[in-house]
Amino acid sequence: MSILQVFTLLGALGMFLYGMNLMSSGLQKAAGDRLRGFLSAMTSNPFKGVMTGVGVTSIIQSSSATTVMVVSFVNAGLLTLTQAISVIMGANIGTTVTAWMVAWLGFKADISILAVPLMFLGFLFSNSKKDNRRNIGELIAGFSLLFLGLSFMKDSVPDLRQTPEVLEFVSAWSSHGFGSVLLFLAFGTILTLVLQSSSATMAITLIMLSMGWIPFAMACAMVLGENIGTTITANIAASVGNTQAKRAAMSHTIFNLFGVIWALVLFRPFLSLVGSVTENLFGLPNPAAEDFAVAGSSSAEGTAALYGLSMLHTMFNVINTLLLVWLTKWIAKAVTWIVRAPENQEKEVFKLKYISAGHLATPELSVEQAFEEVIHFAQISKNGAEYAKEAINQADGDGFEALREKLVKYEDISDRVEYEIASFLNGVSAEEVSESTSNKIKAVYKIIGELESLGDSAETIGRILSRKNIHKKSFDSEAVANLNAMADAVAAAYDVMIANLMAAHRDELVDITNAYNAEERINTLRNNYRDAVIEDMDNGNKNYQTSVYYMDIMNAYERMGDFMINVSQDLERGFVHK
Repeated sequence: MSILQVFTLLGALGMFLYGMNLMSSGLQKAAGDRLRGFLSAMTSNPFKGVMTGVGVTSIIQSSSATTVMVVSFVNAGLLTLTQAISVIMGANIGTTVTAWMVAWLGFKADISILAVPLMFLGFLFSNSKKDNRRNIGELIAGFSLLFLGLSFMKDSVPDLRQTPEVLEFVSAWSSHGFGSVLLFLAFGTILTLVLQSSSATMAITLIMLSMGWIPFAMACAMVLGENIGTTITANIAASVGNTQAKRAAMSHTIFNLFGVIWALVLFRPFLSLVGSVTENLFGLPNPAAEDFAVAGSSSAEGTAALYGLSMLHTMFNVINTLLLVWLTKWIAKAVTWIVRAPENQEKEVFKLKYISAGHLATPELSVEQAFEEVIHFAQISKNGAEYAKEAINQADGDGFEALREKLVKYEDISDRVEYEIASFLNGVSAEEVSESTSNKIKAVYKIIGELESLGDSAETIGRILSRKNIHKKSFDSEAVANLNAMADAVAAAYDVMIANLMAAHRDELVDITNAYNAEERINTLRNNYRDAVIEDMDNGNKNYQTSVYYMDIMNAYERMGDFMINVSQDLERGFVHK
């Protein structure tokens, strides 16, 4: 094998991987939002969850993208961990569609003949002014590159039957009985880790089998190894994520490891079953027969081998799902026990929940991912406002100082969360985005600025109270009651703001009348209390310095109302369809 052949093979592999990513990206852009809605609606029981995972993954050709969407739904409370596990099981079945597509279109129909004309069609679509047509163009271009890459890989791989010495070397690795099965299983695992794509490893396995490099049984062992490799990749990605992400990845690992164990224990009977199904279903030679030998990808034996390997991939995941779908609750309990939540739950709250593992394959889904983090940010901000109210009611002493430290800590958290979300959005906006996605990104930038200002305001209230205590001033019961009423009005406005954020995330926000009403309530209270305290000072009934601290807190709360109405207005501009 010459150096040129090696580089051609690597280039063809790169073209295949790039085409797979491009095709998946185009599909996600074209149908991402609809798929998210479908995913959240169709998981009321484990069997619906499995079918949802099959359908979504078959459409977008990416089990990883399905899994990430599922994890985000678990974090948002739209799916339980048990429901998520059933969808992940279905995603494993859905990803086997790729193997059938490659085996049929790439080897038997040889669609690479149409790939170049399809590239022209993709170019025409990509120049459209409509986002959806451009996404379809990206899908067509990715589809074409995928099968061109596969065709080049087939052509650049040498036929070992023309080099007996090399063929003898490869055959020696296959002659160690069950030891060879474990060896090729490890090879499939490592190859999947290196390529970061089980689909690419499956394509390589199909090529090796069709060219006569390895016997059918060893190709099957490689497929089992690929199922292990893809779970390791998921766990590496989830290692920087939150507890729920790690649990979802761990459930994927348990599912596939259980399947590989029973498949190894019953390796020969399982291969015989796969061979019989392939033989009876397609009328082809039994690929698991003792005397079976691949005679070239264009022969009946070659077709039987390719279809048999794809059949094994599908049957492995279907049987595994049928065995484990009844045990989703137990798997959820197991991964909850294995992946423990941090002992200090408060620390977990301050971590980014949704974007800590990086952005998704497409800007559209990444913006949705960031928006979930914004909702989380708003909930954190509300916690700070609640501590400010507690500080008002805690006159002084150690209790007040503890609350004051929490307000300072929350202000620092607000700064960090704003920076992290903005950095994430910088990476997303650097990619090519649609006009609607661009508007959403601009709105989110403004929203996180307003949320950071809300954190500053809560900390400002803590500083005002601290100065009051230093000067040994105190509020009377009437002032405390008025400040509590103002704090309650702000808390109600927070609830309205968070509800509007969630409605916008579900694409259900129609108007923001509720936000205007909440702000008007805050303004009315501030004006009434301000007028009353000014009148009391004129009559000599209130201490001037104490009244200044009182009004400073009232003004801080009023500014918080302004920041919250700004958030709802930003939502209206960026997320409401006019």
